Amino acid sequence: MNYKKYRPVASLEMPERNWPDKRISTAPIWCSVDLRDGNQSLPVSMSMDRKLKLFKLLCDIGFKEIEVAFPSSCESEYRFVRHLIENNLIPEDVTIQVITQTRSDLIKRTIDSLMGVKRAIINFYLPTSPVQRRMVFKKSRQEMIELAKRGAEFLKKQTRRLSGSEIRFLFAPESFSLTEPEFAVQICEEVVTVMEATVNNKIILNLPSSMEVSTPNIFADRVEWFIKNLKNRDAAIISIHTHNDRGTAVASTELALLAGAERVEGTLFGFGERAGNADILTLALNLLSEGIDPCLDLSDIRTTKATVEECTGYRVHERHPYAGELVFKTFAGSHQDAIKKTLRITERSPFWNIPYLIIDPSDIGRQDEEIIGINSQSGGSGISYVLKKYKNIVLHKDICSRIIKELKSIHLTESHEIAPEKICTIAERYISSNL
Repeated sequence: MNYKKYRPVASLEMPERNWPDKRISTAPIWCSVDLRDGNQSLPVSMSMDRKLKLFKLLCDIGFKEIEVAFPSSCESEYRFVRHLIENNLIPEDVTIQVITQTRSDLIKRTIDSLMGVKRAIINFYLPTSPVQRRMVFKKSRQEMIELAKRGAEFLKKQTRRLSGSEIRFLFAPESFSLTEPEFAVQICEEVVTVMEATVNNKIILNLPSSMEVSTPNIFADRVEWFIKNLKNRDAAIISIHTHNDRGTAVASTELALLAGAERVEGTLFGFGERAGNADILTLALNLLSEGIDPCLDLSDIRTTKATVEECTGYRVHERHPYAGELVFKTFAGSHQDAIKKTLRITERSPFWNIPYLIIDPSDIGRQDEEIIGINSQSGGSGISYVLKKYKNIVLHKDICSRIIKELKSIHLTESHEIAPEKICTIAERYISSNL
């Protein structure tokens, strides 16, 4: 591997940075991009029926902003937006979002798709990184600013066709994570001016790590620097859209919130283009684990998981935080002993404080979750837990130790997790032999 051909992203000189001393205390504005960024990552795009089913799930969970399509990209995306509007399928408290590049023909098609909508956010973006400016667009900084301003002006004029609709604007300097910080601020300020954003009519400025290229702290520095140097800060909502190329999209988002971001775009389970997006489910339940209302209803995580898997064709990993089939289950004897003892001692406490279990599985609809699994690594505490749970059997620890020895030999022979039914059958044999 030729490591010498790679270079680290430049860090910022920020001795006055404040984000390391902050704590997240409230949930951000959530915007799901499952139906757009998630959908465009699929080898086979979702059908109309699957997109509708996923849209309903997102509404039921409590998303108030949902990016539903890239209507100028293909006919199916356009038809989906029209179907939502013409069939009055958008709840009163939900705002749909659509995305477009700054080209005039694409903007026109986007506006066409929104005719008759009650409320919408129009997301328009322009790549701003040096490599894209020089090699893709072959334009200077000033030429890119003029391109963004012309696109914003054209979009503003076209939006007049949506009379009677409540329209908000979102501008994204795409590849913000690789854009010079001062240029990102400059181009956004120009767009804010063109769109005539005010404190009472704010524009959303979405700062994407279109490609994740640094450790999360460097991304947080860029977000804080951007916010501190934006002249018309009060006229903007700062949004984050992180990708997972380095596997730290969740961490980058959390640190960006500490840095002052107010809004988060992402997907359930992180399903998205290339390496994926920030996982909103993980972000929301991380807030729950710290006693913060996530403002999303994830109390039936099994249904959420099953619906997303059905609609996307992807499978949620067994060790996915919170939703994975095995994420709450422990096989190690020492872990089982700690969980069993603390569950018994703290069962009347108003606070959750159980080793190895970050939240109570029942809070996300996993009441029947088997938190104890038995294999060759398990101990007597695990056996006694299973017997009490499934058959209300309480045995002396010496008998439990004898049972675990027998079970370990079975596990070595059969090479799979030992089912509770088999454990209970063996225990009942021991009980019968001692009568």
